[in-house]
Amino acid sequence: MIGNFPNSMGGTMVEEMIKLDHIEINVRYSLEDKPVVLFLHFSGGNLNMWEGIISQFEKEYSIIAPDFRGHGKSDKPQTGYHIDDMANDIYLLLQHLSVEHCHIVGSSMGAEVGLSIAASHPELVRSLVCEGALYNEFGEHGLFNGTEEEIIHRKEVLKVQLAERKECVFITKEEYVEEERAKLQQGLWNECFLAFFENNVQQMTNGEFTYCYLNRVRTEYIQKYWDVKFEQYYKMLQCPILFLPSEEEWANEKIRSSLDAFTSLLDVYEIERVENAIHAYVWMQLPITVGEVAKRFISKHNDR
Repeated sequence: MIGNFPNSMGGTMVEEMIKLDHIEINVRYSLEDKPVVLFLHFSGGNLNMWEGIISQFEKEYSIIAPDFRGHGKSDKPQTGYHIDDMANDIYLLLQHLSVEHCHIVGSSMGAEVGLSIAASHPELVRSLVCEGALYNEFGEHGLFNGTEEEIIHRKEVLKVQLAERKECVFITKEEYVEEERAKLQQGLWNECFLAFFENNVQQMTNGEFTYCYLNRVRTEYIQKYWDVKFEQYYKMLQCPILFLPSEEEWANEKIRSSLDAFTSLLDVYEIERVENAIHAYVWMQLPITVGEVAKRFISKHNDR
């Protein structure tokens, strides 16, 4: 199924399902004779989170914004939710679209996947914006660092918590949207959040709605994420990186220490703080501000 979305320049963005080997990925894109920016959403997200950002880029850049496997309208296979699996999907997507170079803007899991792409295909990535991939979950550069036995025990506790999460069901899409709206801090809600949440549930055969991000997908991604060591990826990078820590992340000494270790492995990087930024949600919370920050960084590295 193909949908057309007029952009602010009078052109058209296409949204369609694209077959990649054994999986179909939903992607919205507009490819012209311009540098390409690839937007990668966070865990549990969808491509609609970028609606307040894309409008700032589409005049000067070609745009690609996919739903990852297991997310949004894309296929949800039984397995394959390591960040490297998702990175390979996106690499195949770029090949399908004949993209030779791109800038990547990644949010949380999207930053992790972008990092994997940039490490595996350094010739492809001109710059990387990381709003995420700032620390490991366990170990020396992780939030939890203990003995091997302590780490094993902690993982077992977390596995139980993952198994207890219920797949919520909603009578209508509006019920879900209003529930999420009520969770947001007062004053945060805007049209960007509305577009995101309206596309974050799927209708079941009985007419009711549940999350696009199924528990089995979430569980596999998280458990595989636990063993990821981001320093192994950063060592392989050749492109400039912009880190965008949230207020909460910047205030965390463990995360700051991890970020210091990762940046020591890089040749060219910047760290920019957006005031009051909330992790992952900042792209909808403060789209103009954070969009300008990302665009300014990318414009510096268009000639690489």
